[in-house]
Amino acid sequence: MNYIKGKIKKVIFQNNDNGYIVALFRIKETDDPELKEKINKTITITGTFSEANIDISLTLHGEYKNNEKFGPQFVSYSYEIEKPTTADAITEFLASSFINACGEKTAKRIVDAYGEFTLDKIKEGPENLVAIGLPLIKSQKIYNSLINYNKSSEAIIKLQNLGFTIEECSRIYPKFKDRIDDIFNDSFYDLKDIITFSRLDSIYINNYGDNTLVRIKACLLEAMQILSMSAGDTFYYKEEIAKSLNQNFNIFLSDESFDETIDILKEENLVVQIDRRYFLKSYYDKEKDIAKILKNIDSQPFKEFKNLESNLLALEKSYNIKYNDEQKKAIISALKNNITIISGGPGTGKTTIIKAIVRLFIDEENLAPLDILDAIALLAPTGRASKKLASSTNLPASTIHRYLRWYKDSNDFFYNENNKTKHKLIIVDEVSMIDVDLFAALLKALNNNVKLILVGDTFQLPSVGPGLVLNDLITSDFFNYIPLKQIYRQSNNSYIPYLAQEIKNADLSEEFYLKKDDYSFCETESSKIKSMIEEVIKYSRTKGIDEKKMQILAPMYKGENGIDNLNLALQKIYNPPDKNKKEIMMGDIVFREKDKVLQTINNLDNNVFNGDIGYILDINGNNITIDFETNKVIYEKKDLKQLKHAYAITIHKSQGSEFDHVIMPICHSYYKMLYNKLIYTGVSRAKKTLTIIGESSSFISGVKNNYAMYRKTNLKDCILEVYNKEIIP
Repeated sequence: MNYIKGKIKKVIFQNNDNGYIVALFRIKETDDPELKEKINKTITITGTFSEANIDISLTLHGEYKNNEKFGPQFVSYSYEIEKPTTADAITEFLASSFINACGEKTAKRIVDAYGEFTLDKIKEGPENLVAIGLPLIKSQKIYNSLINYNKSSEAIIKLQNLGFTIEECSRIYPKFKDRIDDIFNDSFYDLKDIITFSRLDSIYINNYGDNTLVRIKACLLEAMQILSMSAGDTFYYKEEIAKSLNQNFNIFLSDESFDETIDILKEENLVVQIDRRYFLKSYYDKEKDIAKILKNIDSQPFKEFKNLESNLLALEKSYNIKYNDEQKKAIISALKNNITIISGGPGTGKTTIIKAIVRLFIDEENLAPLDILDAIALLAPTGRASKKLASSTNLPASTIHRYLRWYKDSNDFFYNENNKTKHKLIIVDEVSMIDVDLFAALLKALNNNVKLILVGDTFQLPSVGPGLVLNDLITSDFFNYIPLKQIYRQSNNSYIPYLAQEIKNADLSEEFYLKKDDYSFCETESSKIKSMIEEVIKYSRTKGIDEKKMQILAPMYKGENGIDNLNLALQKIYNPPDKNKKEIMMGDIVFREKDKVLQTINNLDNNVFNGDIGYILDINGNNITIDFETNKVIYEKKDLKQLKHAYAITIHKSQGSEFDHVIMPICHSYYKMLYNKLIYTGVSRAKKTLTIIGESSSFISGVKNNYAMYRKTNLKDCILEVYNKEIIP
């Protein structure tokens, strides 16, 4: 077995499940005679890595051999992370963006001359650089840069010697420079805000060991956070935390050690324990805050609207519509109460009700056109949901993050408990998607005299983040709650809203086999799903239904019928290679002009949010212009990791959206994700037509699978306590 030393420069393929990668690796040193001539050159490597970090010095142990399909590769059987020597760290620091006028060759030249005393020699004056042959102007620039970064240089080199890359140092130091000494001592894991916990933990173990109190405390807190993000819980039991701690960090604590650690974390105000329940303090506080604020809003005197019934009759005439008793109750009670919850599935008239509430509020308040935006705020958790809300009301709507003016770097909001918004009517749509973090942030920013209307569908998928906000508010039974049950038929042969109701009740009729005006089920075996989707797409294009009107929704990314594979096939149909269309590669993915793409994280600066769909307008070098429904955003190549192709997307990502035409593949290979609420959510995204392609047996078993991970939350108890006792101790 031989070794190579160097750095990963580019990851070509990565399996996130088992850590296997194919990558390009630049060799700095080796004992393999065949590779001696490739020093300072790049070769292909394969192997399993806990983290495939680019630009970290590694020593790989393995064999350089020829793969019949892919050619010569160095197969790594084991590896070690190389700690930089002081000289290495100084060289990399001088060559970094921190220091002006000093590239890698110049940095090496200086360090060769002065070794570990380099920084001291530079600080003495630029003449020490002139003495080794550097021009005076260059020497002065290097000296000035170092003096400006005098305090940071030692800290950055210390961070490098711990194992952080220079790029990571450039993010760590500006944020933590005032408490960098604490980071090197007891607060090392505070860096988890900007460095992934797994990488941070790996660096800590390499330098300080794996059994210190600092690490055990940090890992215990992270084990609780992992439970929240995987199960949606806001509290946990001791056995769950201990299991998570063992599985994720290989830490096993005796009951005595566990209790001692918890006691320390309680003293540090990071954990709350109530009987057998353990809370991260942040979630405990947020659920209490939500209950208190809702009680304060609900306790305000009701503003009487005297002409509601007569104005509602006038509205019916104006809109040429007849509201039923259920809708009238929802509209009038929403304007008579301070807090109202309206819930219903597709086709039950939620949009119609919101539109009426807004119109009546404007009339009752006698709002002039210029005053409407100062009085009414329409909100939703995602960009597409807010656009749908705006379209239905003909008024501007916003994401909650944008409304509160989210600061991404600090994860804070401009509007908060100390700086409240002024709107009188707040309508929030798609509330089932909102977790306790976001709901608490929203409520803190509202004045107590606001009228708050929460709209959602209790049967949709719950929020990605912790909590079960909509369900907890309803089951507390303290708020004005209007469930909508009546479905409004679009035509005598329409079926989508009825299918959604049948799925909700886990009681499919024989109708789901039959073709309708808005629905069809195409039975086929799993191996033929992709080709049938392609045929349906090709046929739909002849009817004028393009990729902007059609959306494929599937549960999973991987596999024969997974989203990744479907997007490859659909790109060839919707946007095939063309010499007149420019392309850019990100890993093994080709982005092409006119491609349909999905934003996967919030980007508030550009008013683009997780789940937004756009189209690539232009590729100019490393700049990519994308149109998100008239919002044109320029991405650099490095930003493409925020994007995926969007011809097919997950059902989770589709939440809060509506699409004219939806195709849903269903097969047994999705079995881990085929359950009632997921299928319901996918079906309810279809506005005009729904086509299900696949195995009816898998569809039926998925509908009957009433899997819904039970979420342990404390919000309902907090509400009950604050309403019954008036105050939460």
